[in-house]
Amino acid sequence: MVSVKNSDVDVKLGEIEALLEKLGKEHPKEISAFSRFLRETLDNKALTTREKELIALALGISAGCEWCIYLHTRKALEAGAKPEELMEAGLVAVLMAGGPALMHLIPLTKAIEAFRKEHEKE
Repeated sequence: MVSVKNSDVDVKLGEIEALLEKLGKEHPKEISAFSRFLRETLDNKALTTREKELIALALGISAGCEWCIYLHTRKALEAGAKPEELMEAGLVAVLMAGGPALMHLIPLTKAIEAFRKEHEKE
């Protein structure tokens, strides 16, 4: 797993982890079921995990979910996506969702840059 420190990306990813930990304690059956569904859905089948993460990224952008953008940027890169593919997925989201989605290319750009820097350190 790629980690990014001291950035918007790190804050958002930390918030996701904290939420899932809290909900896992308070609502273990629901979170367990959601986690199983997530794993099964994103597993390689007719579409690769990489392709599914690019789709999830585009949907996160069109929904305006910064947490989704950061998470699925990381997951897409881990699944082998290239920064150019991430941006193309973002532009497809803009095509479908318009100007508000265009503004969500800002967190996408931050995430790509943060993860790129982290990869360069490895």
